[in-house]
Amino acid sequence: MAHAKSKLTPLGRSLLVQRIEVEGWPPATAAEAQGVSRATAYKWLRRWREEGRAGLIDRSSRPHRCPRRTPAELEASILERRMAGRKGPHRIGYELAVAPSTVHAVLRRAGLSRLCTLDGPTALPVRYVRSHPGELVHIDVKKLGRIPPGGGWRVLGRAEGRKHNPRRLGLGQDVVHVAIDDATRLAFVEVHDDERGETCAAFLEAAASFFAAAGIPAVERVMTDNAKNYVRSTAFRAALAGIGARHLVTRPYRPQTNGKAERFNRTMLAEWAYGRPYADNDERLAALPTWLRHYNEDRPHTGIGNRPPVEAVNDLLGNYT
Repeated sequence: MAHAKSKLTPLGRSLLVQRIEVEGWPPATAAEAQGVSRATAYKWLRRWREEGRAGLIDRSSRPHRCPRRTPAELEASILERRMAGRKGPHRIGYELAVAPSTVHAVLRRAGLSRLCTLDGPTALPVRYVRSHPGELVHIDVKKLGRIPPGGGWRVLGRAEGRKHNPRRLGLGQDVVHVAIDDATRLAFVEVHDDERGETCAAFLEAAASFFAAAGIPAVERVMTDNAKNYVRSTAFRAALAGIGARHLVTRPYRPQTNGKAERFNRTMLAEWAYGRPYADNDERLAALPTWLRHYNEDRPHTGIGNRPPVEAVNDLLGNYT
């Protein structure tokens, strides 16, 4: 892409070439008309003659070779220490006598720069994306202390907020049930008073209806953790059978397996639950549908190519609307 102050975009280059090749302008005159040097005009003219229209497109500024790049043997040693001991750039740099910034650059190129993306025991990246909508839906629960009337500590300050602690006031918790489609990140959320099996079963049925209305006709698999309200509930098993879905559970002590739901919870807390101060709990609950609509329809998601989930659903299903 041309920079903000560029005098020649691909369209401008095409116009420059047209004036010289088709209209017979002298290169110096055409260059002056578009505010560039004669050398620039001859450069684009040469590319046009050698490559055609493709020669007028921006090229990467990345060098063809990098003589000072970290040697392959050193990169291998850095990655070996990262995988073996989950060490950070400073410790690895100290052991290998390399600048921490160099270690970080190597880890970033290998996709190992963030420990939160690595599985605990093996240190291997835990990443997967299902191929089509509805193939796998992640379900999880997040508990939030209810906001007392007049606001919590985020409104009143920490000192005064201690007097309005939800536990001290007996306000209880909101149990936020979330479901997120693996392939598209389309999300469905409901707030309940508990997480009993019957409640989870009703939420699953509501989620399946939501996905069907959004264009995902069937949920094939549902992934949850090993909580009793999922794995031992007769009502939840009946709900799974009712929508024709297979139940998958995460491996013990491996929350990364259900990572898309965990990451959605973090986003939801940062942008909705704690995104701004609320005067009371009803105000926060009233803001949830608006935020969820924004998440699904407007907010770009880096994991699906900077598209909102609804757009990803349409693209993967071939709707393109």
